[in-house]
Parts: sequence; structure tokens; C-alpha cells
Amino acid sequence: MFKALVVEKDDESGKTSAEVKTLTLEDLPHAEVTVAVEYSTVNYKDGLCIGPGGGLVRKYPHVPGIDFAGTVESSDDERYKPGDKVVLTGWRVGEAHWGGYSQKARVKADWLVPLPDGLDTRAAMAVGTAGFTAMLAIMALEDHGLTPGNGPVLVTGAAGGVGSVATAILANLGYEVAGVTGRPETGDYLKSLGATQIVARDEINETVKRPLEAETWAGCVDAVGGDMLARVLGQMKYGASVSAVGLAGGAGLPATVIPFLLRGVNLLGIDSVMQPYDNRVRAWARIAKDLPMDKLDAMIHPASLSDLPQLGRDILKGQVKGRVVVDVNA
Repeated sequence: MFKALVVEKDDESGKTSAEVKTLTLEDLPHAEVTVAVEYSTVNYKDGLCIGPGGGLVRKYPHVPGIDFAGTVESSDDERYKPGDKVVLTGWRVGEAHWGGYSQKARVKADWLVPLPDGLDTRAAMAVGTAGFTAMLAIMALEDHGLTPGNGPVLVTGAAGGVGSVATAILANLGYEVAGVTGRPETGDYLKSLGATQIVARDEINETVKRPLEAETWAGCVDAVGGDMLARVLGQMKYGASVSAVGLAGGAGLPATVIPFLLRGVNLLGIDSVMQPYDNRVRAWARIAKDLPMDKLDAMIHPASLSDLPQLGRDILKGQVKGRVVVDVNA
């Protein structure tokens, strides 16, 4: 028997409720590897799945948690054996498949990645899907020519999960980082992660009639989308790239093709859910090497399974700063 956060839906009202309950191994879905989960975290998708579902959850009752780290307890796949430390992000776990808000999880072996040297399971979940996505975004920018000598790199939604990790990694790699935030009180926090410039969200959140502005940014990790992304595209330096990782500001893109045609700007879509295995391993190895652990520790807010219903509501309102690490055994 073990504990898990279980979300149930009332068929008549359509309303959902989340509560920590006791389950057994027989309740888990069928798959090759059973993991004793140690830590999980909280992402925007988790907030949706804990609450109304956002169209992500296929059936109830449901155990959310789109990522987790822990120890293999049993395995029918030769790639993993009991005692192995593993990480899982993506693959619609926590959405279509029961996830990490549980002391036990059973998943496909193909979805797992060995925990890289230099990280423990708690640190891996301080990184989580958000940090993994941030690393993918930075790797994509570098693959398209970004180097520290090119100029400042903009990070939108900088105080959130993706933005916090992106800021810390970029600063550690020697980049000049400009962090965009709508919360002035997070300025000192962003500077502690290595940001050298704080940009108020209001300064960059409105589209302008001019399709091109002064060439300002050598690269951008954008977690906002919408009007802000449209504005940023017109401020990129010639040949620079934007890694698009989120849509907190909306799914629309009220932009023109002018930045692409006259400045050779690249808009790079970043997906963390279906990333192939080799690129996952590459990204986690880079995280272990390039993310300063002291900066990671400064982002962490501890939580337990019982805290998750409130945290789910908070993250949907943009009220979560840094990285929440959920100790499922607390």
C-alpha cells in the first residue's frame, strides 16, 4: 500500500476534486518498470491536471504528475534493474497515463532516462520538465550559432520554472542575460541567478506597428508567446534565434514575416514531451554539467502530496516562483 494524489470527476456536475488516497500495486497501470518515486515537481500542465483537466486527462480517477525521479523497484526490461536511479519527463505521463504524484509509478521502459552522474533525484526534480525544457531551448539556440560573444540573451517569464533554470544556465555559460518579469519583487531573485538586466513585462508586452525595431537581442528563450513573442521577433539581431517553449501569454502570434525575411531571424519550436532518447540523454548530461547546483538550490520550494491541490491552483494563476520539489514520501 502507498499514497498518491488521486483526482476524481463527478459525472453529473463535471467538477473535479483532488485528494491524497491509499492505493495498492494492483491499482497501477500495466507497464514494464515499477519505480519507487522519491520526488516530483509542479508544472503548468500539472495545475491543469490537478484541477479542471484542461482537456489533457482522458479518464478518471487519475494520478497527475508529469515528471518524477526515483529508484527502479522491479523491471521486465533488461535496460533497467532494481536499484537503478531514473528520471521521467514527458510522454504524456501525468496526463493520459498515471504519473508521479504517487509513492509508486509503473511506466514503459522507453520513457525512462538513467539519472545522470552529478545529480541526485531531488536535484533532478528541481530541474524537472521545466529545466529540461530550458536546456533543450538553450541547446537549440547554440545549435543555431549562439555564443556568449554575440550579445545579450532575453529570457521571458524569467521568474518561472523554465525561465529560472534558463537564466542560471545561460549566466553560468558566460552569457549576458536579460530577464523579463511582471513581478518587480522577483528582480533580486533573478539577479541572484545571474541576470544582469531586468526588463519589466509592460515594456515588451505590447505589439507595435513597426515590424522591426533596434537590433537588441542575440537570442531569446521565450516562455510567454502571444504579443510578447511577436514584439521580441522584431528586436532580434540579424540571424538570431528565438526558442519558443510556452504560451502563458496566449497561443496567438500577431506578427509579420518581416523579421524572418529581412533579418533572417529563426523561430525554433521546443517540445519536451516527445523528445527522442538520445537528445534526452544529451540534455540531462548538459544540465548536470552546466547548471550550478547552488543556483538550483536557491530556486527550490519544498512541498508534499497534501500541498498539491493548492499549488495546482497557484501555478495556474502565475503565483509560483522558481521550482517546487514535491517529496512524495513526506
